Amino acid sequence: MRADRKLVAVATAAALALTGCTKKNDTDTAASGDSGSKTYKVAFVPKLQGVPYFEAMNSGGKAAAAALGNVEWLYQGPTQADAAAQADIVRSYIQQKVDALIVAPNDPDSMAPLLQQAKEAGIHVATADTDAPSSVREVFVNQATAEGIGQGLTDSLLTAMGGKGKYAIVSCGQTAENLNAWIKVQQEYTKTKYPDAEIVDVVYAGEDQAKATQMATDLMNAHPDLTGLVGECTSSAPGVAQAVKDAGKIGKVFTVGLGTPQAMKPYLQDKSSSAAILWDVEQLGYLTAWAGLQIAEGREIAATNNVSDKLPAVTYDASSKMLLLGPALAITDQNVDQFDY
Repeated sequence: MRADRKLVAVATAAALALTGCTKKNDTDTAASGDSGSKTYKVAFVPKLQGVPYFEAMNSGGKAAAAALGNVEWLYQGPTQADAAAQADIVRSYIQQKVDALIVAPNDPDSMAPLLQQAKEAGIHVATADTDAPSSVREVFVNQATAEGIGQGLTDSLLTAMGGKGKYAIVSCGQTAENLNAWIKVQQEYTKTKYPDAEIVDVVYAGEDQAKATQMATDLMNAHPDLTGLVGECTSSAPGVAQAVKDAGKIGKVFTVGLGTPQAMKPYLQDKSSSAAILWDVEQLGYLTAWAGLQIAEGREIAATNNVSDKLPAVTYDASSKMLLLGPALAITDQNVDQFDY
């Protein structure tokens, strides 16, 4: 099918971008640290811990610390996606006087003053996975562009829907900078590229898969002519697919989402999900630890960076201070087994 070929092409392009490049960075930034130098404490505070996505980032961070040789990787997040609980952990790391503090903010506006406090305490600060653009962060480690993710989600869903129809979005945190940026792209892109398609609602389930399933069920009941659902994060992606499965509407209501590979595997196999648009999450964690070392050492990040064998050409935009992992990846039933998280 044409849709299958398109998804494979997206996946192939992403794989080449992540693993096939050989271009060195502009200033030949070292891919590993100097084992004879100081060991730097690099702390990462995710939105929440204990979920496959951020645990995969943690695995990547640990791998980077082992490879770099002069990084002590610290990882702690709240047990729920709660901005206040996350702030307490950030304060703890400030008190510990870590060398670099990297956060995936639940609420970028409330996190910004804390990052300012960390900077004033002599700590280098950054964001990863989701940004706090109005903060003093020195770099944002981004998984893919908002355009790449938003358009990838829209194209995958509308291909399954035949290019027309009504769909809804089940997002997670209402204040998450990355999710809101992707939704904005989806809204604008749908209007311009798919004039016969319409987004009828955007709802927020927090980081709660069961709530996402219930909200998706409610959306299908409220809109009997609904033919598409987007799960905007790694808890709502399987949640919306489960709702379609429970309703017996596989092949009638199509879903896509930002789901981790193994969590999405059963839904990709039974076709309750058409695709998961994601990236190599472990490599995002690796890049986060690497970036933490660069800012802790006071290094200037080059326009192109040879980070590791798997990340030989990571680009950096100095104007936005964005370090970009690479293009979005379409995960389907054909390539899902390439990922073990």
